[in-house]
Amino acid sequence: MKEIKAFIHRNRITDVIHALKEASFHNLSIVDVKGTLKALDNKEQDYSVELGSAVITELKLELVCEDARVDEVTQLIQQHARTGQAGAGWIYVIDIGQAIKVEE
Repeated sequence: MKEIKAFIHRNRITDVIHALKEASFHNLSIVDVKGTLKALDNKEQDYSVELGSAVITELKLELVCEDARVDEVTQLIQQHARTGQAGAGWIYVIDIGQAIKVEE
């Protein structure tokens, strides 16, 4: 099994989620994070005094899938997370050593 983590712009998350759900990926986690993706415009960018850097609020999407479906997941995210600029996000694929389902 693999864990997929993708960091993408807020304005692209809806299309990504819909595409993944249509492909039967339903256990998704979405978290607001501060990151350093290139801002699409000045409205998207803030300055973090704590970090001493320009940041944007981006979204981290997480899901787990079978090894055989990794290419499908990453292609769907790439297609639907595009913003028209280079460096619109990142996708990471991580090996999972063990997955244990929490039962009743």
